[in-house]
Amino acid sequence: MAAPQVEDTDGLGALSATGVAAMATSDVGVHKARARSSRLQRLAVLLGFVFLLLVLRDVLAPNMGLPSLSIPPALHPYLLPMSLIIVLVAVMVVPMVAAGRSPHILYRPDELTMTFDDVRGSDGLVEEVTKSLNLFLAYRTFNEQMGGTPRKAILFEGPPGTGKTYMAKAMASEAGVPFLFVSSSAFQSMFYGQTNRKIRAYFKELRRHARREGGAIGFIEELDAIGGKRGSSTTQGEGVPGVVNELLIQLQSFEQTPWSIRFRGKIIDAVNAWLPAGHRFAKPTFTPANILVIGATNRAEDLDAALVRPGRFDRNIYFGLPGRSGRRDIFDYYLGKKSHDLELDDPARRETLAAMTAGYSPVMIEHLLDEALVWALRRGANRLSWHDLQQAKMTEEIGLAQPVEYTEAERRSIATHEAGHATVAWLVGKSRKLEVLTIVKRKDALGLLSHSETEERFTMSKSELRAMIDIAFGGMVAEELFFGESSTGVSSDLQAATVNACQMVGLLGMGNSLISVGAIEHAGGGLVGKVLSDEASRAEVEALLADSKRSVTRMLDDHRHVVEALRDALLVRAELIGEEILEVIRRSQGDQDILPHNLRDKPRLASGAVPQIHTDTSGHSD
Repeated sequence: MAAPQVEDTDGLGALSATGVAAMATSDVGVHKARARSSRLQRLAVLLGFVFLLLVLRDVLAPNMGLPSLSIPPALHPYLLPMSLIIVLVAVMVVPMVAAGRSPHILYRPDELTMTFDDVRGSDGLVEEVTKSLNLFLAYRTFNEQMGGTPRKAILFEGPPGTGKTYMAKAMASEAGVPFLFVSSSAFQSMFYGQTNRKIRAYFKELRRHARREGGAIGFIEELDAIGGKRGSSTTQGEGVPGVVNELLIQLQSFEQTPWSIRFRGKIIDAVNAWLPAGHRFAKPTFTPANILVIGATNRAEDLDAALVRPGRFDRNIYFGLPGRSGRRDIFDYYLGKKSHDLELDDPARRETLAAMTAGYSPVMIEHLLDEALVWALRRGANRLSWHDLQQAKMTEEIGLAQPVEYTEAERRSIATHEAGHATVAWLVGKSRKLEVLTIVKRKDALGLLSHSETEERFTMSKSELRAMIDIAFGGMVAEELFFGESSTGVSSDLQAATVNACQMVGLLGMGNSLISVGAIEHAGGGLVGKVLSDEASRAEVEALLADSKRSVTRMLDDHRHVVEALRDALLVRAELIGEEILEVIRRSQGDQDILPHNLRDKPRLASGAVPQIHTDTSGHSD
């Protein structure tokens, strides 16, 4: 991200700029320049002193050579025993010393290639992080001229794969400061007390790099592993409260004075003890180390309360899953780097990809494209196509197809079951899109119907939830209508229908009572168990389920021809995708030939929508 040009040199531009502040005018940049100048001066003094010694040697003793080391013959018998003792001591001491070293991985600014321009699908996050980064760059201005306390630590919270680590590295790259990455598990040690020692060593390294470079960013992955609630049954390991205490103490250690300044202060104190009050020397001043610690976690609720209080991890930035526009931006970014067919450059195709990957994280999107490249490689191509994306997405969500030979009766039963699901979904799910209808065994499902919302939404109405229950009953009712009884494949459907009904009655206020069971739910209980343990609620759930079943029975009985059409198509093709499902339904409604001509050909994958799988409401499993 291009940094804006800031004219003022007092550091205030870092606070007011909309982008990342210019390094040359920020407090971090000024400190870095002064530190570099100071190091060059010390090096010049050292080299000058060495040069002076060499000149004096040539003038005073031109023939003087370097002394040679000689061991008296009397000590020769003791050399081997002494060597063995030294080796044994080293073997015992070195592991103990090394066990307390900081386990971090250091990234120099020139080693980090990512910037905020590479963070896609989360413009709001980039804006918020940029504000925090500018406060970090203008820490002295914020403290000395505005009277504020610089932020010491921020917490990145969110599901896995949403870009927390990537964003932290981009922050260090934009700021031009060292980035010290460490995983919480790396702090653990087999020696008691060494975990605390590693934490101290890590923060010591942070302070050293911050003083040298004007600032440093530390990143602790999976913070909850070492910062869990003290006294909680979820904390594990020996001395967990002590580890949390050490972490709390080190977060307050940024103002610790370096030993060199403390040493000079002691000398000045000793001299001032002999001087009168008006002639004493001033002690050296010290600016606290400019450090920003970033903690990442998927479970912020498990962190100790003292860690998230003001003054420690006092800013929580949530990394959620990207929305539709964010996913489109991510696809544009990664497809710009990966070889693909020209068809995928069509904006409509890009929009379709974004719409059909609801719930995908940035990492999942990148993995999907990589998996599509693998499929392209398998078919001998050097670029991915729309067909490869279909294959990759179905494999990731549904699983690989498993070659299972059904008996003719079982194949017909499974096809009828899934056709029942699809027919009910077509009739009641007006806002839903049918994506995959298959009797191919994948994972634990003998067959399934995949369907999703036509538009990305975050809420559902009572009628839509009722439709989901109806769809779940579609398979069971179809089996009873055509075979007189149902099979064991309805177990997952009944489970899904029961869960939805219990949520409607006991959680969402869609029954006769407005009391929410979720309000009194505790860690050892469950929503479904609480609803079913109450006789009135259980009776209402039973009535709701029974009414839904009667409704679906009438529905499928009136549309037997649709079920039969879908069943026969599945028996021929085994798998229908996207528009193929609707084509079968349309032909059955028009009293035409049930199987369209394209379905009589050799089985193939259609170029329709990439399915988004919802097997929890429609899978037919054994």
